[in-house]
Amino acid sequence: MNEALRSSRVDQVGSFLRPEALKAAFLRHARGRLSREELVAAQDEAIRALLAEQERRGLPFVTDGEYRRLNWQVSFSEVEGWDLWPGTWKSFLAHPDNLGEGETPNSKGGDAVVQFRTPATSRLRLADSFPLRELRFVKASTRRPAKITLMGPDRVCQMCDVAGSAPHYAGSDAFLADVVAIQREMVEGLVAAGCDYLQLDEPSFTGYVDPATLARMEAAGEDPLRNLNRAIAADNAVIAGVAGRAVTGLHICRGNRASMWHREGKYDAIAEAVFGGLRFDRLLLEYDSARAGGFEPLRFVPKGVVVVLGLITTKTAEVETADALLRRLEEAFRFVAPGQVAISPQCGFASGIGGNLLPESAQWRKVEVMQEVARRVWG
Repeated sequence: MNEALRSSRVDQVGSFLRPEALKAAFLRHARGRLSREELVAAQDEAIRALLAEQERRGLPFVTDGEYRRLNWQVSFSEVEGWDLWPGTWKSFLAHPDNLGEGETPNSKGGDAVVQFRTPATSRLRLADSFPLRELRFVKASTRRPAKITLMGPDRVCQMCDVAGSAPHYAGSDAFLADVVAIQREMVEGLVAAGCDYLQLDEPSFTGYVDPATLARMEAAGEDPLRNLNRAIAADNAVIAGVAGRAVTGLHICRGNRASMWHREGKYDAIAEAVFGGLRFDRLLLEYDSARAGGFEPLRFVPKGVVVVLGLITTKTAEVETADALLRRLEEAFRFVAPGQVAISPQCGFASGIGGNLLPESAQWRKVEVMQEVARRVWG
């Protein structure tokens, strides 16, 4: 494992804004005006340019910006027995939110768990690993360490209409067990192929502090505390055996489609269980707004774990000042040692192809401020 990468003082959640030419290529393909091969060629070209830009800026690892994905959830798309988006390309691209159109930055949007929930049509089986294809291209295109992101197993489970999945699944526990088995298979393939940094994205965790989500769980007869403990165990199971072979991180999100957010609630109620229970090298936490609450819960981050504070928002074009970020870090250092802290944007810049509502110039300026702050604090 790359120890310097594990302790890096800067991070990036995964996605970058797609170039307009790449978004246009997706749309032409969805409308039958561009072949699959031509779309892949456009993706390849855009990814090579993005890798070169990240290298030029001296980032400690690179990502492909999730440029091959319609949406961050595509990491679990090539699984037989469950179609995350029935109709895939056309139905997804027809939804304005997914193209970043017509929304107000930093406003509350609809929860994708409710909007896109679908049933399983058979027992799950991994047909192909989308993230492995992403990784192989990155590894062939750069010598820099590579990060790959996966949708966390609890979020996958929340996206399934388990009640409508009979007779294939009798309940959520059985469905989640198969999800974990598939993701372990994916993770082993990624690590064997040289993945340096593996990140799970778990927006599900904020559901356990969000009043509306908790109300839905309770109305369905679910026990939120039991679900939370099951989610922690599932995330740990996905990365079992990876320690020492690749850096592992887990990102906790509040929603990030088209500059919107979807869930509220502070970390306080789940911090001891989640921060203390997860077995990841790095925990990436959103702290760009008052919705996250204070830094007191950071006292539950175990020794040896790096907590990555997402202090820089990806939802608006306003660029944070280094001095303001330094003040926030000083607040955090009251509860966790500086040697355990890193800084990052709160989420990706484009969880879907439409991206958040800010220009690329603001995106890169935010990256520059992040790097400046890291140099001033940690040298």
